[in-house]
Amino acid sequence: MQLTDGTESPILEEQETTNSDKPKQLVKYGELVILGYNGSLPQGDRGRKRSKFVLYKRQDPNGVKKSKHYVVKTPHSSQAILDATQHSISYTLSRSHAVIVEYTSDDETDMFQIGRSSESPIDFVVMDTIPGDKIGENKVVQSTISRFACRILADRNSKICRIYAAGFDTSRNIFLGEKATKWQDNGRDIDGLITNGVLIMHPNGSFCGGEGKCGLWLETSVGGGVFSLRESRSAQQKGQVVEGATNSLQDGTLIDLCGATLLWRSAEGLALSPSKRDLEKEIDEINAGRPQCPVGLNTLVIPRKVTGNESQQQPYVYLTCGHVQGLHEWGQDKDSGARKCPICLKLGPAVKVCMGLEPAFYVDSGPPTFAFNPCGHMATEKTVKYWANLAIPHGTNGFHAICPFCASPLGEFPGYVKLIFQDNVD
Repeated sequence: MQLTDGTESPILEEQETTNSDKPKQLVKYGELVILGYNGSLPQGDRGRKRSKFVLYKRQDPNGVKKSKHYVVKTPHSSQAILDATQHSISYTLSRSHAVIVEYTSDDETDMFQIGRSSESPIDFVVMDTIPGDKIGENKVVQSTISRFACRILADRNSKICRIYAAGFDTSRNIFLGEKATKWQDNGRDIDGLITNGVLIMHPNGSFCGGEGKCGLWLETSVGGGVFSLRESRSAQQKGQVVEGATNSLQDGTLIDLCGATLLWRSAEGLALSPSKRDLEKEIDEINAGRPQCPVGLNTLVIPRKVTGNESQQQPYVYLTCGHVQGLHEWGQDKDSGARKCPICLKLGPAVKVCMGLEPAFYVDSGPPTFAFNPCGHMATEKTVKYWANLAIPHGTNGFHAICPFCASPLGEFPGYVKLIFQDNVD
């Protein structure tokens, strides 16, 4: 499948084939998965708008690399900018002084671009994520995600993927205006940052297996440099160079675009993770135990997705104690909405229990014995604890832990609860 500008669309290619008939020559680099979507967008995955984007080796390379740079007085009328076939980055230093960096084709790399724009150079269209269940999702009035937010260059031989701030527009240009943060080292290499920044966080240790810990949030530049965070998201002063840090993605790297956070899973890492069918089997196994509500004495059935419809079989978890029951009126405080658990008499909120179905968010395989507080999404113990200890950027300089399946900010420490079912009672 080709996009209008003649480039391939790997995401559409994946949509049009199944696991059984997918061409064998496709080499998978990895997947980008947006936090907050439990397997698909609320209106469904369509074209380049979806909850995850699979990066495959392109049939023909479309990567670019630096070739030369020079100073001009009027960047908008320079030949490199006017030439729609020439990739270039324009760094405006003043009204009469700009540095143009030209890029040439690179047969060794594939380029993938991510951003809010639906124009043809963008391979993966990303919108602002609204926390919570996405039923009847409201649109964000003003997005903070850049139209051409970032680009990833994948080495066709080593399969190493590197991330860079900003993406090339329909004229194959990147413009950094006068107000953009930029610098030139020793009068030679020039670099800069985009307004709200592209932040990355590599895990310390292996993401798979549940032994990894969250690392430090850093910022990547247009040229691929890695820096400590600015004082606030769009501050003029860049952070410090972080020695030893890299813009190479590793399994479990998080990418924050100021409005949406993406998880990078390598092809090798995904091979060690549970599949969607594995997760569905875990649900089937719990449901086969015929968990019961101790008040209604009816059998509970864990759904694969939360819907707006109420069902007597829908399980609820008491977030204070973890007891799983059906919906009933016993012990409900009419004023606060809090409920007293009929088993242990602890008072607190009760929410629907629903399976976390996006496999990429799991750090290990196993039964979903824990749920996030306050949303009720179930996952394995190690998975829940990993995300509960990870702070995601929020606003201009805040951070908070969220449920990866719905992006809800987690409640009181520790942000999760162990599930206690009344099952296998026959």
